[in-house]
Amino acid sequence: MNFKVTLQPSGRSFEVARDEAVLPAAIRQGVGLPYGCRDGACGSCKSRLLEGRVIHGAHQQKALSTAEEDAGWILTCCATPQTDLRVEARTVAGAGEFAIQKMPCRVAAIERPAPDVAILRLQLPANVALKYHAGQYVEFILRDGARRSYSMATAPHRIEGGLELHLRHMPGGKFTDHVFGAMKEKEILRMEGPFGSFFLREDSTKPIVLLASGTGFAPIKAIIEHLQFKGSQREAVLYWGCRSKSDLYLHDWAVDTAAALPNLRYVPVLSEPKVEDAWAGRVDFVHRAVMADLPDLSGHQVYACGAPVMVESAQRDFVERCGLPADEFYADSFTSEADKHGA
Repeated sequence: MNFKVTLQPSGRSFEVARDEAVLPAAIRQGVGLPYGCRDGACGSCKSRLLEGRVIHGAHQQKALSTAEEDAGWILTCCATPQTDLRVEARTVAGAGEFAIQKMPCRVAAIERPAPDVAILRLQLPANVALKYHAGQYVEFILRDGARRSYSMATAPHRIEGGLELHLRHMPGGKFTDHVFGAMKEKEILRMEGPFGSFFLREDSTKPIVLLASGTGFAPIKAIIEHLQFKGSQREAVLYWGCRSKSDLYLHDWAVDTAAALPNLRYVPVLSEPKVEDAWAGRVDFVHRAVMADLPDLSGHQVYACGAPVMVESAQRDFVERCGLPADEFYADSFTSEADKHGA
């Protein structure tokens, strides 16, 4: 038995198979819904259930609290319909535009720009044309079927030169321990994508705040490359927050790119600079630096990517204290496996 899901206010509808959650059915049918982790951890897919009944699979309370669930909110990534549904959710133009593909890839190079950061450069098969929006992510499919998600740091127009991913070492992590330990060039990996609704809304002319922490810089880099390629005239400012100077692993790239783009400013921010950094720049939490510089965000769009605590703090404070319209905050929260399982 299939159930029908109708989205409001768009009026678009699609079928969901029995024992299938709403979001995977939407992705399968090219329906663009907002989402991030697909694992009930980030809350990006939170939507209001107007009519019908669902059963939720495992999810984090921070993504959907009991009070929110009682008030009629659902996580489409883990909400399985028990009846036909009417759901209030913004459709995301372009989110379902490109076909999701499984493909092998070859490790062309492994770079270590910081002690706990690796840049993987991947070569795709000649017969695979991976199409995606700058800001989206791919998933590696491990031998035991487990998956690990990483944002693409390469804009689509540069895909022929290979795909670039930025990985932070998570000690004890099944995949990153391998990357930082045994992985060799020419190794074959299997991946699937593109996924995610985090990408530039190009129908707007509003100035852009690009907000990154740590390796959350990866999809922001792809968005900047895309802006440059398109010759965008939109004003943009990049705030990249890290603990110490060595964590700004592509600082020179950011400096050089901002110098080459008259509409882009770059503001690096450190929260815990070391004495040997001799840091003369900003010292703060990165989202607070944005608020100090831009106390009125009512006319901006924000694209934030990185640690969940940064994304959550930025969303709350920008909307409540800086007047940012709630629907102009776009985010990709980098939830680790520990985050997803509540560890």
